[in-house]
Amino acid sequence: QVQLVESGGGLVQAGGSLRLSCVASGNIFSIRDMRWYRQAQGKQRELVASVTNIGNTNYGDSVKGRFTISRDNSKNTMYLQMNSLKPEDTDVYYCNADIVSTTTMRWGAYWGQGTQVTVSS
Repeated sequence: QVQLVESGGGLVQAGGSLRLSCVASGNIFSIRDMRWYRQAQGKQRELVASVTNIGNTNYGDSVKGRFTISRDNSKNTMYLQMNSLKPEDTDVYYCNADIVSTTTMRWGAYWGQGTQVTVSS
């Protein structure tokens, strides 16, 4: 079984910073792209940033220049450094990854449980 677990969310004032982590564990054979999404209640899930297994990155327009995505393949871990946070960044942030598990030997999309980020004005 494969699990993704996020951590690092919390409450921060506008202009502050947070660093999210996502650790993939379990029966992992290979990890391809990893992504951060966010979703507020009643809204569609939004892609925040993505990173390939060789480190190529992509960002949503609303976070460019403020957020940085990275990963440590040796630890099966992805990070999201969030700077200059704004109240509109308040959301639940989800980790997503394309993973081949050793049990299926097929690509599958896995999700974490989400971590709440709240930015106060």
